[in-house]
Amino acid sequence: MENNWKIDETHSEINFKVKHMMISTVTGNFESFDAKVESSDDSFKDAKFQFNADIESVNTRNKDRDTHLKSEDFFNAEKFPKLSFKSTAFDGEKLKGELTIKDVTKEVELDVDFNGVAEDPYGQTKAGFDMETSINRKDFDLTWSAVTEAGSIVVSDKVKLIANVQFVKQ
Repeated sequence: MENNWKIDETHSEINFKVKHMMISTVTGNFESFDAKVESSDDSFKDAKFQFNADIESVNTRNKDRDTHLKSEDFFNAEKFPKLSFKSTAFDGEKLKGELTIKDVTKEVELDVDFNGVAEDPYGQTKAGFDMETSINRKDFDLTWSAVTEAGSIVVSDKVKLIANVQFVKQ
């Protein structure tokens, strides 16, 4: 029997971190996203994860930077409104799947801490996960680049993706 789980948005966050000028880290998140999991049991071994984020919801706490991220230089939100992930394998610690950004799909592997299953005060069964991976943004056609007069790269190619998520059993 399949167990279906839906993302608990109020207890979940999808973040990314990227080096700025190679001396500091900028953190951003997607404020609008959806995810679901199908599992055969509460161990989640071989569970199937699906995830989508709305590019328009990107938030780095800087309006000009967010506008630039949504533009053709980066995500091109008008043409490619969603970022998506669909798992191909999960062993309890490593989640493999296909990440699609713009029109590029690549296999990625996330390190996963499965934090267990618990019942909340309202009788709902919840499951929590912390997931993380690093990607090269240029692999996904996020190729915009700039160099300062002093020769510093403005935006690193390496981007860390972090998902701290809670699911509710349906």
